[in-house]
Amino acid sequence: MPQVAKLSSKGQVTIPVEIRKILHLKAGDTLAWGIKSKGLITVRRVGPMAIDYLSALSGSLSAWNSVEDDKAYRDL
Repeated sequence: MPQVAKLSSKGQVTIPVEIRKILHLKAGDTLAWGIKSKGLITVRRVGPMAIDYLSALSGSLSAWNSVEDDKAYRDL
């Protein structure tokens, strides 16, 4: 059965207990959020190595993150 949670006025969501148990989540864990398609969001727990990798990756690609770049690379 799907689990439901409300978004707070601060943009916070409490992850339901059943999902926390299945994913072995505990206070202080870092979560990576992603968007697969319209309306589908993924969430996974990440460790220190993954956090460093994601930070490096996002920093290296930010130079190509403009409307002009999107237009230029659209047909490649």
